[in-house]
Amino acid sequence: MKLYSLSVLHKGATKSNLLKAAYDLSSFSFFQRSSVQEFMTFTSALIVERSGLGSRASVKEQEYLCHVYVRNDSLGAVVIADSEYPSRVCFTLLDKVLDDFSRQVDRIDWPSGSPATIQFNALDAYLAKYQNPKEADAMTKVQAELDETKIILHNTMESLLERGEKLDDLVQKSEHLGNQSKAFYKTARKQNSCCEVM
Repeated sequence: MKLYSLSVLHKGATKSNLLKAAYDLSSFSFFQRSSVQEFMTFTSALIVERSGLGSRASVKEQEYLCHVYVRNDSLGAVVIADSEYPSRVCFTLLDKVLDDFSRQVDRIDWPSGSPATIQFNALDAYLAKYQNPKEADAMTKVQAELDETKIILHNTMESLLERGEKLDDLVQKSEHLGNQSKAFYKTARKQNSCCEVM
């Protein structure tokens, strides 16, 4: 599970405008990174342009999922992740980023802003924090802990059943041994009865 790109854009009347972006392209070779970054920037802008105001969507592009949220105030965000990354966590991230961005950056700067002029440095931190969805999202973390507890409980039940089976075997053996002991005792008694000293 990996996040590759997180972008904040303004949806204009005809095209979208990139305001700020963060990328984690460490899984790509050094020589591919600039091309991949350009492609992700282009894809993010295109998705925001074609999304309606107040909409959320997930778009599949090759092996990636592009999650977009465009608010009614024309502020939009896109996160590009692999197909295994949970969609719910992506939309939680987009909500937080847009809320944080709208609090820190003046609305007047949105239509004409650019990555060089917008002062918002939290995207890199968000991208790093949300790389592990189990740590970043409380519900995912609780679900992972429940799954882990379920596995431990399952293993405990299996070991109890194994232990129970072993106890059953011991009881059977002791019953069998008990019968053999009784037979041995009777045989020994009969043997010893002929040798009584008077």
